[in-house]
Amino acid sequence: EGPLGKQPAQKIGNPVGQKEGIGAVTDSENPGDNDVADQAQDLDGIKLLAAAVEGFNPKSLRDTVDQLKNKLGSSVVVLITASEGKVSMVVGVSKDLTDKVRAGDLVNMIAAQVGGKGGGRPDMAMAGGVDASGIPAAIASVKPWVHERL
Repeated sequence: EGPLGKQPAQKIGNPVGQKEGIGAVTDSENPGDNDVADQAQDLDGIKLLAAAVEGFNPKSLRDTVDQLKNKLGSSVVVLITASEGKVSMVVGVSKDLTDKVRAGDLVNMIAAQVGGKGGGRPDMAMAGGVDASGIPAAIASVKPWVHERL
């Protein structure tokens, strides 16, 4: 089928961003699993998690961001995945932080680096893009962007 075919997403053999030292994770039977949450960093009293993940569709990505926000408390969570040349991302911001960090602003900053755009609510936003090679730099840009706003 063509690039817009309806084939199911396939797990990618090489984790996105692995060569950059970025922790890549795969969707397991328990997508809210501790391995992803363990990658969260402390930043100015909040938890920040920005990671490349594999094997997620947009709905499971959104559900996992929700689970991680609930688990981490006061937090900003960014998950990015690439499949068949398309990049998908979800940004979640806990409600106590939406006056400083808006998910829609953050998702657009990240999406611009992978040739895309997105939007959503202050606490949850989604975006898509077309340049998976920009994922490592996009993930690296999250921490300074969030730090400036806290």
